[in-house]
Amino acid sequence: MGLGMGELLTIALIVFIAVPAPLFIVLHFITKWKQSREISGGDEKMLEDMWLMSQQLEERLESLETILDNELSDWRKKL
Repeated sequence: MGLGMGELLTIALIVFIAVPAPLFIVLHFITKWKQSREISGGDEKMLEDMWLMSQQLEERLESLETILDNELSDWRKKL
């Protein structure tokens, strides 16, 4: 009893859907999850810029506090 071409194709399709297709889907999403945990180059640059800006703002704040300490020695008590 021989199987026809259509029946062989159906069996091959069922085997493909049952074994490699789910494996491919799982591996695809594992790869996506690993990529999403890494920081991109643009995000890294943005974080570096924000860090430098925060350092500059901290220096400006310290300068303002020094000026206020010299000009109005009791300004901290008024806060």
